[in-house]
This record gives sequence, structure tokens and C-alpha cells, in this order.
Amino acid sequence: MNEKLDVEKRESFGKGAARKLRVAGRIPAVIYGHGKDPVHVSLPTHETTLIVRQSNAILDISVDGKKTMVLVKDIQRDPVRQIIEHIDLLEIKKGERITVDVPVHITGEPYSGFIASLEAAHLTIDTEATHIPTHLEVPVDGFEGGTVITARQVELPDEVILVTPEDHVVVTVMAPAAEVAAENLEAEEGEETEAEATSEAEAPAEESAE
Repeated sequence: MNEKLDVEKRESFGKGAARKLRVAGRIPAVIYGHGKDPVHVSLPTHETTLIVRQSNAILDISVDGKKTMVLVKDIQRDPVRQIIEHIDLLEIKKGERITVDVPVHITGEPYSGFIASLEAAHLTIDTEATHIPTHLEVPVDGFEGGTVITARQVELPDEVILVTPEDHVVVTVMAPAAEVAAENLEAEEGEETEAEATSEAEAPAEESAE
């Protein structure tokens, strides 16, 4: 379901104008796509912040009386306060295909004693503009340590094409870090003990040679 927002066209630009907009409870944005000149608009802060919690949100908007459909393509945030400073909106049409990044979610639990690590938070796909999946699922039920899941193994909805390289690692299943560290420590101690034993065994031979 597409979201509807109150969009206002803006004529003032620059940091000062953007700051005034944010103080007034609006977010600067730009609409581009289909070879048209960019259109500068503003969006209501509260409603927009709620909507963009979902990746690849699609909005139904009206600018100068002309209705259009746009995809939230990019969001710039303040690195400290994390407030939205600017949004890029891509004009889209039903039936056209676009390339987007879609979140990856791990589902299920691996075999007891192992953990699943998400190596790729997103996968890039080619899809119909109005049928973008909200996320892609990677089930790990019963998988044991050493299992590696690549992009080619992720199940995609019909008509969706993978753009990310097929051999890109998405999920790995491994033992908890503490257990791995303990195993490595035991291995190192074992190597040291073996080295000491070898040294002691060689010592008498060296003495007799003297």
C-alpha cells in the first residue's frame, strides 16, 4: 500500500533555507527521474519519519496539481542526532523495473551450539517498481558450523532478479566467538607442549654428541 504525503514545492535553497524548513517541521527533498529536471519539495517531518522506517517506501504525492508516484531512494541524516536532513525521491511508474537494495533477515535457529552471522545486510535486486519485497529471508534452521550461504542460494520472489554477485557471502554459521577463542587457545597450548617435549627429547642427543 502506497503512503500519501502532503508535499509542498520549494523555491529557496541552501543550508539556511533547509534549516528554516526543518525548524518549521518539514524535510527538504528532491524528486528526480525519467529524464526530467529535479523538482525541489518539502515533506512533513513527523509523518515522513514514520514512513521511512520501512525500506524502499513508495509515496503517492501531488506537485502543482500533478499526481505522481515516488520511491524513497536515499535518506541523509545528521551523523550525531540522526535526524533526517534531506531525502531523494525517485519518480516511478507501474510496470517499469528498477534496481534497489533490499534488507536481508535471518529466520530460524541453527543447530544447538552454533550462531548465524549476517554478513550482508542488503542484497541488490532488479524488480518491478511497485512490487518491491520488504525484505528477503534466509532460513538457517538446523544448520551446523561451517555452513556458508551465498547470494545465489537466497530465495527470491517471482520476477525478481539478483544483481548482487552470486558468490557474495550473505550468512555464515559458526561456533560462538568465546568457544572459537577457547579452541584456538587449546590448540596453541598443545603446540607449545609438543614443542617442549621435542626439545627435551633432543637435548640428551646434543649432550652426548659433545
